Amino acid sequence: MAVIDLHSHILPGLDDGARNLEEAIEIARSMADDGVGVVSATPHVRDDYPTSPDAMEAALGLVRSAVAEAGIALDVRGGGEIALDRLGSLADDSLARFGLGGNPRLLLLEYPYHGRPLGLEHECARLRQRGIVTVIAHPERNLSVQERPGDLEEVVRAGAVVQLTAASVDGRLGRASAGCARRLLELELAHLIASDAHAAGVREAGMSQAAAAVGGGELARWLTSDVPAALLEGDELPARPAGLRRRGGLLGRLRR
Repeated sequence: MAVIDLHSHILPGLDDGARNLEEAIEIARSMADDGVGVVSATPHVRDDYPTSPDAMEAALGLVRSAVAEAGIALDVRGGGEIALDRLGSLADDSLARFGLGGNPRLLLLEYPYHGRPLGLEHECARLRQRGIVTVIAHPERNLSVQERPGDLEEVVRAGAVVQLTAASVDGRLGRASAGCARRLLELELAHLIASDAHAAGVREAGMSQAAAAVGGGELARWLTSDVPAALLEGDELPARPAGLRRRGGLLGRLRR
C-alpha cells in the first residue's frame, strides 16, 4: 500500500507553504520520490491565513494539473488545517469542503504550539456525534504536551485521531518534539504520521525517514498507510499490529 500523507502546505500562495507553482511541483516531486502516493493539501484556515474553500479548490486544481503535466505519480487531494478558534465561524458547507482528502466528515484541526486548548475534548466529542472525525495536527510540538503527553488521552477518548509530524518522529525538529512523539507512541496516543510539508527543505519529504525511525515494518505501515487509508474511506481504524505494547517490544525500544 502506498504511503498517504494527510497534512501538507503544497498549495501555492495561500499560507506560509509553497510560494508559487514551481515550489509546489518541487514538493510534489520529492514526495513521490519518497514513496508517497496520496497527499492531502491542507492550507491554514486561521486569522492570519483566512483561506476560503473557493481559494483552496482553485489552487488545488492548478496543482493537480501541473503535477499531471509534469508526470509526477502523486494524487493530490484537498483539505484544510483549521484553527480551533475558527471552527465556530465556519459554515457546515465550508467545513465539508475542507474535509481531508475529499472526505467531508474528516477534519484536520491545528493544535497550538503554546498552552492547552480548553474544551478540545468536548469539541471533538460534539463533532463525533455529528459523524465527523477530527485529526489533531502535531500536538507533540506543543510545550504543554511535551511536559504532560498523557493529557491527550481525554482528546483521544473523545474520538479524535492524533497526527505526528514526520520531522518530529525522526528528530529533524529537535529533541523535545522527538521525545514527545516517542512518548505518545508508547502511550498509544498517536495514530498517523504526516509530513506537514511547507517548502523545499527540512519538511518537504521525510515520510520514509520517519517510518525508519519507528523501526519500519508493521508499525510504520500502520502509521503511514493503514490508518490514513481507513480515515479517507470513513472506515474504522485498523487494530494496531499484533505484539505492540506500551512497554517492551517495538514501542518499548522507541524509548531507548
